[in-house]
Amino acid sequence: MSLLFLTCLFPLLGFLILAFSAGRLSENRAALIGVGSIGLSALTSLYVGLQFLQQGAANTFNQTLWQWINTIDLKIGLVLHLDGLSLTMLGVVTGVGFLIHLFASWYMRGEEGYSRFFAYTNLFITSMLFLVLADNLMFLYLGWEGVGLCSYLLIGFYYKDRNNIAAAMKAFIVTRVGDVFLAIGLFVLYRELGTLNIADILTLAPQKLTAGDPTIEFATLMLLGGAVGKSAQLPLQTWLADAMAGPTPVSALIHAATMVTAGVYLIARMHGLFLMAPDVLHLVGIVGAVTLLLAGFAAMVQTDIKRILAYSTMSQIGYMFLALGVGAWGGAIFHLMTHAFFKALLFLSAGSVILACHHEQNIFKMGGLRKSIPLVYAAFLIGGSALAALPFITAGFFSKDEILFAAYQGGYAGLLLSGLAGAFLTSLYTFRLIFIVFHGDSKLNVHPGHGISHHLPLLVLMLLSTFVGALITPPLASVFPPANESHDGKLLIELLSATIAIAGIALAAFLFLGKRNLIGQLANSAFGKPLCKLWFHAWGFDWLYHHLFVMPYQWIAQLLKRDPLDRMIALSVLVIGALNRLSVQMVTGNLRWYAASMSLGALVILTLLLVY
Repeated sequence: MSLLFLTCLFPLLGFLILAFSAGRLSENRAALIGVGSIGLSALTSLYVGLQFLQQGAANTFNQTLWQWINTIDLKIGLVLHLDGLSLTMLGVVTGVGFLIHLFASWYMRGEEGYSRFFAYTNLFITSMLFLVLADNLMFLYLGWEGVGLCSYLLIGFYYKDRNNIAAAMKAFIVTRVGDVFLAIGLFVLYRELGTLNIADILTLAPQKLTAGDPTIEFATLMLLGGAVGKSAQLPLQTWLADAMAGPTPVSALIHAATMVTAGVYLIARMHGLFLMAPDVLHLVGIVGAVTLLLAGFAAMVQTDIKRILAYSTMSQIGYMFLALGVGAWGGAIFHLMTHAFFKALLFLSAGSVILACHHEQNIFKMGGLRKSIPLVYAAFLIGGSALAALPFITAGFFSKDEILFAAYQGGYAGLLLSGLAGAFLTSLYTFRLIFIVFHGDSKLNVHPGHGISHHLPLLVLMLLSTFVGALITPPLASVFPPANESHDGKLLIELLSATIAIAGIALAAFLFLGKRNLIGQLANSAFGKPLCKLWFHAWGFDWLYHHLFVMPYQWIAQLLKRDPLDRMIALSVLVIGALNRLSVQMVTGNLRWYAASMSLGALVILTLLLVY
């Protein structure tokens, strides 16, 4: 396990080589470095993981890289911490990350900034590994800000389009709001406990603070604020849909498999604190439940293939927050893992569809693609079935069922009903997408993808999205409190969720296969038209925030443009300029003028001496 540091070093070296090459490398060499560095990191992760599991998942391993901050009161080291939770995240980040990088080496061919793309993604993987392996919150925060920076760079990768720049700025600013909350939480924890080491915090908090204490509730509320910003949950969820402006592999890497799950990881890692603040923990579940429903309705009416998947991501992260809120820590991380498999598969398949359709993203301009791109159709069917939690044969069914059963066991009736309603919406909008894009009449001449870098990631992720992926059991038993072993009612929840998933698929087939006359009439009815408009604009949060925050800020900026203080400063500049011009006028080159000036100056000085 002493090779753990190599998991971070390989992508960091890849970033440095690509960054300092300044675009002079050929596409083949850039791909070799960009993809190869993540491949080596994934292989190292596998080797380290096997060693860790052989020694027993109950053990932990710390590796000190060097001392970062060393003062009398504060000592922060760059220390990598490996336990069952960080190992699970390590596998997801490097494993799924490698497959996405491999696909991107095909997808990004011919694009301007090919090596720049891989430099950004390598830096992102490095930052994400810092985040999940950090043994202290300061080191975690370094990785947290790193993935935020890389998200900004990758969303705005096509920087010549002003809309892409606006989307990147929006993501950066909204997530920074959450980051400020997280920083405040860190300040409070350090003030109260005198350390930022995660293990020490979880040990000292029960000793120095009492459950339900306002301090611990405030600290956990700030941590939740950071989590909702990074994981695109209510009320900081507005950035994720616009983030689809970046290249499709970016959507798969950052906005499906890794970065947006950072908030889930943070709450799970700090679960000991949240158990001491039950009201905040319940709020976590409520935030997740509301977000999964709002995002589910929004996905129902979108026309852009990537935005549908974006709202789907928002909804599935909501499931993970719901799981955390009911204390299903293992269920949340299990769903995080399976979601990374099938959502990465769906995004990569969407990228293949977009390229095949000449960069068309409107699903209603597609149709009949199942014959033209059968592999991608199969990938969408398997990934969509896992997203809809088709019973027993998909990974999504097992992870989502675990969350719903935990809500049932805990007596959270409202959260359980929200989860079941979300499951129905998920089936409906997922197969709406599949039926519209792949069935019906062909509308475009398509060019299917080819090559191992296109086929292999899809095939591997297809396999992991089935029940095979659910057989991977995260080694979390020693990380979280023991779960309730009772299985009373589990079969009922399984049958209920399976029935709901199948009912959603059946309704989607009824509405969207064939002529779609009924759904057209409903969408254009007096009641349906404004409702669809509201859902299409994601419940109007962008409009609300524009009027609440953006417009007042612009008004203040206009007001400050005529700020009196600014004018006073400008006046001092004018006075100094006038004195300068006067001084220049006195430099005449005339000897008599200089003699007179010196005499006048001496006279003024003598007068002042006599008077004072």
